[in-house]
Amino acid sequence: GPEMPLFSVPKEVAVGTAMLGVAFATGMLAGKRRPPHAHGRGRGLRPSIIGKSSPLWQYILDHSLREHPILKKLRLLTADHPWSKMMVSCDQAQLMANLVKLIKAKKVIEIGVFTGYNTLNMALVLPDNGRVIACDINEDYVKIGKPLWKEAGVEHKIDLRIKPAIQTLDELLASGEAETFDFAFIDADKESCNEYYEKCLRLIKKGGIIAIDNVLWSGRVLKPRKDDLATQSIHHLNEKLLRDARVNISMLPMGDGVTLAFKL
Repeated sequence: GPEMPLFSVPKEVAVGTAMLGVAFATGMLAGKRRPPHAHGRGRGLRPSIIGKSSPLWQYILDHSLREHPILKKLRLLTADHPWSKMMVSCDQAQLMANLVKLIKAKKVIEIGVFTGYNTLNMALVLPDNGRVIACDINEDYVKIGKPLWKEAGVEHKIDLRIKPAIQTLDELLASGEAETFDFAFIDADKESCNEYYEKCLRLIKKGGIIAIDNVLWSGRVLKPRKDDLATQSIHHLNEKLLRDARVNISMLPMGDGVTLAFKL
């Protein structure tokens, strides 16, 4: 699509952009399901570590966000959804798109699609023969974004697979696609994050990037409770990544925390 100009972002973005990929429904996207009250988080939207009421957060949006009009349309549609907090923050999505362009990616894996905002975001910057393998277990949410994938003219770049993501990753490995992907975005049930990471690492080429969302998990990683499997899983993966000689890493305090792992 055409280069989008910067635009001023008033309240609607403070609401809309601020959708974190806080999949507080641990397991909603690619594995087990939990009821909406699982973490008692209600609908409070938290855009970033800085905090949504901070003038600095607004300044960041005002001075960096360039959002394709159809992405904006999908973000605002998603903002009305009761589970809207599961959406990735739009500033973070923009970084993912820039990374995809930077490494000239053609094959991308996305684990956890929700309404398909980041799927669309990545598809928009892929070449015409590029593909996003989009993994989710819930087709209902994806139905919100699907018409907009079509409207943006990128539907042919998106290969949606509705089944547990582990199954899709195993199928890709079994069909000889190891080390053929350029980029992976992991944002699904947190209990499986280590397994997703290990399989993506096998599927990604050397020089490819794995982005892991929610690595700060609203600060719960500071004191993981023994009965909180999601937080324990994220914390263990964070500790493992620090020492993982197969990758270089950067952990960014963006959205709910995202770690970029660059495969060596």
